[in-house]
Amino acid sequence: MPKPFSVNVSRFDPYKSYRFLVYFDTSTAPVAGVSKVSSMKRSHDVIEYKEGGNAIIRKGIGRGKYEPITLERGVTHDDSFEQWANAAQVLDKGSPSASLSKLRKEIRIELLNEQGQPVHRYLVHRAWVSEFQALPDLDAGTNAVAIEHIKLENEGWEHDLSLAEPKEN
Repeated sequence: MPKPFSVNVSRFDPYKSYRFLVYFDTSTAPVAGVSKVSSMKRSHDVIEYKEGGNAIIRKGIGRGKYEPITLERGVTHDDSFEQWANAAQVLDKGSPSASLSKLRKEIRIELLNEQGQPVHRYLVHRAWVSEFQALPDLDAGTNAVAIEHIKLENEGWEHDLSLAEPKEN
């Protein structure tokens, strides 16, 4: 029976959370300047029930829910966040259904090892922008970077196990 994927069995340290790339749809170029991706969470409702003649309350699995994912980056000339966020705004104005195809995207999030090679890949399905922040509070008394963010609703994500970890040197 073949192994599902190869791993470096001598590795003891966990991967760093600051080495990652985000891709929209089938693009081979990562989204520019993404500096933060919120955690990916899923949960299920708990259904409690009793069986006849049994005093113990049983618990079954109910509907699954996927939490929104937030992407943050410094404000640049790249307008990919704004274009995607505007797809929903155009729909609100009653524009033709051609923009409907731009509303939902597949997202790839790749965690990288120290050599910059992808070691874990997550696929986020049918994501759409539910919140867009174009600029933060502007304050002349600080030296902070201007951050924009999008909040992505999604219909699920999965860990792509086809990605094998490359051997580390």
